[in-house]
Amino acid sequence: MSQQFKVAAVQAAPVFLDLQASVTKAIQYIEEAAANGAKLVAFSETWLPGYPNHIWLGPVAWQMQFVGRYFDNSIEAGSEEEARLSAACRDNNIQLSIGVSERDGGSLYIAQWHFDENGEVINRRRKLKPTHVERTVYGEGDGSDLNVVDTSIGRVGQLACWEHMQPLSKYAMYSQNEQIHVAAWPNLALYEGTAYALGHQVNNGASMMYAVEGSCFVVAPCSLVTKENQDNVCQGDPEKEKLCPVGGGYTKIYAPDGSSIGTDIAHDEEGIVYADIDLHMIGYAKAAADPAGHYSKADSTRLLLNKRKQRAVMYFDESNGLEISATSNAENADLEPAAE
Repeated sequence: MSQQFKVAAVQAAPVFLDLQASVTKAIQYIEEAAANGAKLVAFSETWLPGYPNHIWLGPVAWQMQFVGRYFDNSIEAGSEEEARLSAACRDNNIQLSIGVSERDGGSLYIAQWHFDENGEVINRRRKLKPTHVERTVYGEGDGSDLNVVDTSIGRVGQLACWEHMQPLSKYAMYSQNEQIHVAAWPNLALYEGTAYALGHQVNNGASMMYAVEGSCFVVAPCSLVTKENQDNVCQGDPEKEKLCPVGGGYTKIYAPDGSSIGTDIAHDEEGIVYADIDLHMIGYAKAAADPAGHYSKADSTRLLLNKRKQRAVMYFDESNGLEISATSNAENADLEPAAE
């Protein structure tokens, strides 16, 4: 009954604010992971074009120098850059989960895209609630972004960073029989020594507990700050360098019992963490505690999940009583007639 295969989590810094160069670097890691036998390779939160550490380091007026470049180097769905990633998956017969700053019109979103081994995007989801000052950069997702998808290697879901601190969002994922979860994190050294909750102890703990609670494997890629990235953002300011030190990569892979099963890599080293996983282990974990199954208490607590995509503009078609989106009628084919 064994279902064994290898997964890979990339711990690396992109070429900050250079989308083309970062895509090229991502493809190199995709090729390396595939050459080492991995069936899935995962990248950290907003790996394209890099996590905006600058929003934590100075006043808004100072941050404005990054705004235009960050927007211009954020990736769009259906773009040439997406096509390059798609081709890399197809050419190397590997699935890819990559964190991106997704540009949609005039807005940015913290997103995770999942490509299958044929290069098709099978899940494109957004972080439901950007954390703290991230809300000055990114818009919000909605319940339609809480997805677990069937793939050739199992049922795969994704969340980003402190979505792993949202109990109801996690429960929505657990309820979809998730087998492999990609937990995408930025670097975990920001404010090191002054904000314990932002550090690797707490955030790796969140990934580990997700594995135990969800009875699933968790692939938790984490970015890091290189000296080059630090110089680009901190601009030689020693106070900013203290807040954004070099390193911060604490990539991990966890089994359903919470054990760390990945290879080891230093927090300031770029590379790939690998682990061999066996989906058959999930049955043992769920036999003890299936959170949305036999270990739930529906008579006491239940989750209300709204999976309907929320849009800023809706048109009402009086001829058939359906709400029609301003952007895509096709997306609304499954909408129910509006209540009279």
